[in-house]
Amino acid sequence: MKSLQGTKTADNLAKAFAGESQARNRYTYYGRKADKEGYKKIAAVFLEVADNERAHAKVFFDLLVRGLGKAHIKVDAEYPIGYGDTEQNLQYAAEGEKEEWGTLYPNFADQAKEEGFSEVESAFREIIKIETSHEQIYINLLNNLKSGTLYKRNTTKKWRCRNCGYIFEGTEAPKVCPACKHPQGYFEIMDNIEL
Repeated sequence: MKSLQGTKTADNLAKAFAGESQARNRYTYYGRKADKEGYKKIAAVFLEVADNERAHAKVFFDLLVRGLGKAHIKVDAEYPIGYGDTEQNLQYAAEGEKEEWGTLYPNFADQAKEEGFSEVESAFREIIKIETSHEQIYINLLNNLKSGTLYKRNTTKKWRCRNCGYIFEGTEAPKVCPACKHPQGYFEIMDNIEL
């Protein structure tokens, strides 16, 4: 890759690296809050996405190192902050993801293309796809939480206790796990889990 020195692409990579790093921390805080509120599945999702954001930050960091070598970078950008209960935090997270995939990263990809950094453009465009799915995950969890369907469905589902692995079939997760006595917040639908 050619040098990033003095380019807008370098500035954008620095902003993206800092933004992903901050998102990782916010989602870790949100995950801890969800855990304290008893939403174990939501906590696990926040922590998984936090780890995804770490991986995105690493992509941008590696591109900066390849394009600048050893350097100091200056980051002049705005980043969202907000902290509330789990419902509010899901909303904040969805809004942050939408800003990344809807505005920031498309602009950063276009700038990279204009400056001739096809590898950087590609990285932004691929990560846009991931951030889009993150927003949808947060929206789905938020909708389920608001509608009271986080642990209840209209059709029979397999519910798995995240603590002990107990599997229950029904329209609603047990209030308390029959095996380990952990509360309902430990249950998740098994639709996407293969054992």
